[in-house]
This record gives sequence, C-alpha cells and structure tokens, in this order.
Amino acid sequence: MTLPIYQCALITGASSGLGAEFARQLAPVSEALILVARRSELLDSLAAEIKKVTPHIKIHCLKSDLVDDDQRRQFIEAIHLMGLDPDLLVNNAGIGDYGDFVSADWQKTEMMIRLNMEVLTHITHALLPGMINKDGGGIINVSSLASILPIPDFAVYAATKAYVTSFSEALRIELIEHGIKVLALCPGPVHTGFGQVAQRGEPTNVTPGGESVYVEATQVVGEALASVQKGKPRHYPGKKIALMAAFMSSLPLWLLRKTMSRRPRRRAS
Repeated sequence: MTLPIYQCALITGASSGLGAEFARQLAPVSEALILVARRSELLDSLAAEIKKVTPHIKIHCLKSDLVDDDQRRQFIEAIHLMGLDPDLLVNNAGIGDYGDFVSADWQKTEMMIRLNMEVLTHITHALLPGMINKDGGGIINVSSLASILPIPDFAVYAATKAYVTSFSEALRIELIEHGIKVLALCPGPVHTGFGQVAQRGEPTNVTPGGESVYVEATQVVGEALASVQKGKPRHYPGKKIALMAAFMSSLPLWLLRKTMSRRPRRRAS
C-alpha cells in the first residue's frame, strides 16, 4: 500500500523501540520529522542513521521529559515557535510496571499514569488545532492488547491503556468531519526496551504463548501506518494477537474474570 506524504510527523518516545521504528519508516514519506524523548544522544544517533538513508528529510530532535509539566509546555511552545504544524502525531511514549499493585513504587506508578494518559492527551489537545486548520492528518495512539483486559500484576498499566483506546475511539468520531484519522494501535508483546523497564527484580516471562506471540517492531509499525491510512479505528498487529483479541473480547465478563484469575502471577518484591 502506498503511504501519503506527510509534511511533518511528530513521534514521542522516539529514541528507541517502536518510536525509533516509526521514525525509520516515516522518513521516506515525510518532509520533516520531530523526534522527542529524554535521551538526546539516542535521538541524535537515530537522526544521523536516518539522514544517511534519507538525506532530504529535515529532522528536529527535541529533548524533553514529557512528564514534567514545564518541560512539556516548553516542548509544545518550541514546536509553535519553529512554525511546525504536524499532520501526523504518533503518541508512542509510555512505560509499564509489572508486579502486584500493593508492592508498587508509587513514584513509578504516578509517572506511568501521567505519561500514558495525561501526556498523550495534552499533546494531542495542543496539536489538534493545527491539524484541523489543515483539514486532514492522522493520529496514532499506541495502546496495547492489555487495554481490553483486566490484568493482575499489570493492573495500572492495563487501565491506562484502556483509557488510551477509549479516548482514541471517541476522538476518531469527533474528528471524522475534519478528515483526521485516529488509530488506537494495540500490539501484544514486542521485543523492545519496554519489558526491561517494566520488570521488577529478576526478569520473568509469563506471556501466554511465549515467543510465538511476539511480533517484530517493523511489522507493528508497518501495519500501523497502513491501518491509519485506511481509516481503521483500532488495530492488533499480528494474526495471533488479532485472534486473541477477538476471542477475549467475545467472552462474557464473568468468564473473562475467571480466565484472568488463572493467569500466571508475578508477585514482585
């Protein structure tokens, strides 16, 4: 499928993982990229890598800890001062925390709630007027398969992603008349740095299906870009994940509760 040419694509959490892969795949079909993350050295390295392959593109690397209110406002102001109006927004920045809720570190939990929900919502709100003035564009909100499930030991993360998916669905309806497409991207397990950050203590893999359900980042991003172009409201990358989502969504709530209560547990200290 041929992708449209974007005047400017903005990607949060762009220094690694899915964010970096979005940057790589969007570079050939974008006139400019705005890459934002906390780690400026990784952003600069990624920009240099992309420039070697796509020398024509303009890349703006903005270091910002988006959870910090002042830094986030400065980031938004910087975009406006540079006269940049993204017509594609990829809200990718997010973190997880794997372990029972009672033993969670509150500072990390609070950061997760703010990054996964507040930051995504604020940036979307700040950039939407520019998209509406252009009468078109797209928004990809990176949610998760977890958004449709109450997951023990992933309780807060799954709840934040339920917000992202619901918000995306409602926003899509609001923006149809403006020609702006909104996609909730709901991947299952992907080999990125996400798992290492989410883990507490010794690494553990309790993913049902193990390695067989993992999807490569290149496939996740490729399917996401195709899906937002088609105007799909939601996408689960990979056939196995899509089947799992369809099956879990069809279960009555009492059976879903029973199924999740039998999930392997990780009580991290």
